[in-house]
Amino acid sequence: MSSKTKTAFCCAECDFRSPKWVGQCPDCGAWNSLVESLASAQISSRFPVYGANPQLQRLNAVALEEQARVSSGLPELDRVLGGGLVAGSAVLIGGDPGIGKSTLLLQALAQLSLHYTTIYVTGEESVQQVALRARRLGLDAPELQLLAENRLETVLELAQSTKPAILVADSIQTLYSELLQSTPGSVAQVRECAAKLVSFAKQTGAVVILVGHVTKEGMIAGPRILEHMVDTVLYFEGDRSSSFRLIRAIKNRFGAVNEIGVFAMTERGLREVTNPSAMFVSRTREPAPGSVVLATLEGTRPLLVEVQALVDRSPLANPRRLTVGLEQNRLAMLLAMLHRHAGFALYDHDVFVNVVGGVRVTEPAADLAVVLAIVSSLRSEPVAAGTVVFGEVGLAGEVRPVQRGADRLREADKLGFGSAVMPLDNRSKQFPKQLDLITVGRVTEALTGVGLN
Repeated sequence: MSSKTKTAFCCAECDFRSPKWVGQCPDCGAWNSLVESLASAQISSRFPVYGANPQLQRLNAVALEEQARVSSGLPELDRVLGGGLVAGSAVLIGGDPGIGKSTLLLQALAQLSLHYTTIYVTGEESVQQVALRARRLGLDAPELQLLAENRLETVLELAQSTKPAILVADSIQTLYSELLQSTPGSVAQVRECAAKLVSFAKQTGAVVILVGHVTKEGMIAGPRILEHMVDTVLYFEGDRSSSFRLIRAIKNRFGAVNEIGVFAMTERGLREVTNPSAMFVSRTREPAPGSVVLATLEGTRPLLVEVQALVDRSPLANPRRLTVGLEQNRLAMLLAMLHRHAGFALYDHDVFVNVVGGVRVTEPAADLAVVLAIVSSLRSEPVAAGTVVFGEVGLAGEVRPVQRGADRLREADKLGFGSAVMPLDNRSKQFPKQLDLITVGRVTEALTGVGLN
């Protein structure tokens, strides 16, 4: 071992460093998060200075400039980014293996290369493999430049001479810096390579897009500081057995968070879905017990999804409570509320709740739809066709208002729904006149309004 290197243990959660391994990080308290790496003695100078001769400025004296945005050529991706790519920004995109991250970026770069200098750095595939995928997708991008390289210094040297407007690194876990002796993908290497690429974006004004691997828990692999370094963090979601893909913004310094873009995976790559509500809601069959249409919000986009519940008597001492696309702890709360305030005892029943299409609903506005779906399944009575539901349910059995109720109703009216069950306080003069509104203040009123009480 060289005298200039030493062994250090870095926490993958908070970047804490220790000369020896410990089971629990003393800084953040995470267990088994310290990873060994051989750090170079030169790392103290690895962070370059963004500008020369920095000076203090008063807030009201700062000159404001409109952030110029570059369209990716994919409107759904631009929507998630907040209107397009911002010059000098760093974007991190993560997702499960094979979900379509490389396909999405290759399609976007094919459009961008027609007007801008673009470089696609691949550390996992050869340039021949990338070219074959582009041919299979039918992409015509004669100006797109490819580079199969893992050494960070080589990538930066070529980027400095080429001066690209967009640089994609696929993936950040495959790059390594010669300043460190640890292997690619280690905590130290991911942190070092990301810092250099983000610095390159800030100094040159280029857009740097990093592809990140995810862990089995679904989080982006590597140190948590990686997500703090970049300007935008996108997650690519979807069931691999389904053709639908969702791209979601978790962090965005230049736009709204929790925006989603919807794509469908086809033989010719990812195709944008401009009306996702029609995709997630089935209108061709008869209404079934346990099925309710929910009007939810994803960022600024109203979205109609189908919530399904299955309630059956359980042979187990501890009945099962399973959710897909919803928070499981909230289901337990709603079941307790149903017992106390509506008289439905489900302590000896299995309860399964699913959001159709692989959508993840996190807002409490889904509560009322979940409650109606559960009771509908328990009593084997369907909710009337053409009914959309939304509303938050409190522990006292009250139905609370939610934000942007009028936008949810307009989305339901656009798809031909005839009635809506909604909180009483959400009623306003802006709702579509064609809808028959059932406004409720308590859960029992909602059950009576749809004929389930």
